[in-house]
Amino acid sequence: MNRYPLPLGTETLELALPPGTEVLSMSTPETLADPEAAIAEALVHSINSPSLEELIAAKLAQHSNPTAVIVISDSTRPVPYTGPAGILWPIIAKLLEHGIDPGAITVLVATGTHRPNTLDELKQMLDPRVFEHNIAVVNHDCRDTDNLAYLGKTQRGSQVYINKTYLNADIKILTGLVESHFMAGASGGRKSICPGLIGEASTYIFHGAEMLSSPEARDLVLEGNPCHEEALEVAKMAGADYIVNVTLDHQFRLTGVFAGELEAAHQKAFERVFGYVSIPIAKPYDIVVTHAGFVGVNHYQAAKVAVASIPALKPNGKLIIAANNTDPDPVGSPQYRTVLHLLKLMGAEKFKQLILSPDWTFIPEQWQVQMWARVFDRIPQEHLVYYSPQLTQRDYAFVPGVAGNRYLAPERVNSATAADIPQVISAAVSEAVQEFRAKHNTEPTIAYLADGPYGIPVTTKTAE
Repeated sequence: MNRYPLPLGTETLELALPPGTEVLSMSTPETLADPEAAIAEALVHSINSPSLEELIAAKLAQHSNPTAVIVISDSTRPVPYTGPAGILWPIIAKLLEHGIDPGAITVLVATGTHRPNTLDELKQMLDPRVFEHNIAVVNHDCRDTDNLAYLGKTQRGSQVYINKTYLNADIKILTGLVESHFMAGASGGRKSICPGLIGEASTYIFHGAEMLSSPEARDLVLEGNPCHEEALEVAKMAGADYIVNVTLDHQFRLTGVFAGELEAAHQKAFERVFGYVSIPIAKPYDIVVTHAGFVGVNHYQAAKVAVASIPALKPNGKLIIAANNTDPDPVGSPQYRTVLHLLKLMGAEKFKQLILSPDWTFIPEQWQVQMWARVFDRIPQEHLVYYSPQLTQRDYAFVPGVAGNRYLAPERVNSATAADIPQVISAAVSEAVQEFRAKHNTEPTIAYLADGPYGIPVTTKTAE
């Protein structure tokens, strides 16, 4: 057996896989030698925009005591907000240098429809100087209708409700990470506002079944992607004065800082990340092994790696996913569990017919289940093995596929830890290999997607 790193959030384990396994990794980009200098440079030489300092000065000329909002990503995204590569404090420092009072600055967490981040999570994520200066850090709440303002409808009919704290600020700055996204093509940019700061009602079309049925609503596609186009239209309605987006490598080190105007800066970041996260493949594989990475705090988020794996997976092949679902609910919200159970019971085809029916009532977070259904368009549910040690047998009653804890000794099922993950995955792979040999009298092709949801397999034709 050959051994490979298995990176799961804050810890990296070691995974044993059979000889002949092909390791599919994104290319290694050049990292920034001096992140602090690169951030400072980006804030001065901005893309299609005045520098951040010039922007603040212009706002001060218009408002004697301007308020500022800096929008950040939640804890599911590894955005560098602290340390030498931190992008948050340099922005705040510019505001303070121009005499803007700390009490006039709000750091707004773009949770979208996710749960709020806890204080402990925020203290781990953010530069400690944010708290030392008593700068407000607030979670967006998509269900707090008192703090949502209605801006009208998009061309596709979405009702646009946006966080009032953001709308009422005199200086609006977005921050985030640009990586591949399985619906919107890429994260970052406009996504800080939509879905980051929208009301729950604004998701009904944006993440509705019809829009996400588009073949262009997928990883690394912006042009013609309705999800991207809708998010951008909403973001323009809300407005943004400036964005600071970053790109990262396999180890979450900075590969680029892109500051300036919303669309232009985001496009430059997208071009940067596209160049190294694409993994050209010439063929699909019988068995694909992968992991949910940093983002896979629950089953809901792990959909990203499942969908990213599809191009590498033969029809009727087997997919084996490792995850460390550390969220308080390792599966997801009650709405997500409900709709996920429907998919498990009905199968992909009937589930899609149901949610596309005019009689279907939209349920928030159905969009993530619809993404899982894409996986089961390629393989039957029983050909997916999903394992996270936090999932109980009751949880697996909602989760499509084979329960990974079946590969544990009975005494370990209810007391497993992350240390058990490599054993479970290796056992699942061994079983899949044996079944393939017995059925086909030959060896299966096996691929390990070493970067999990961050490296995106594309066919050679697409890559060219």
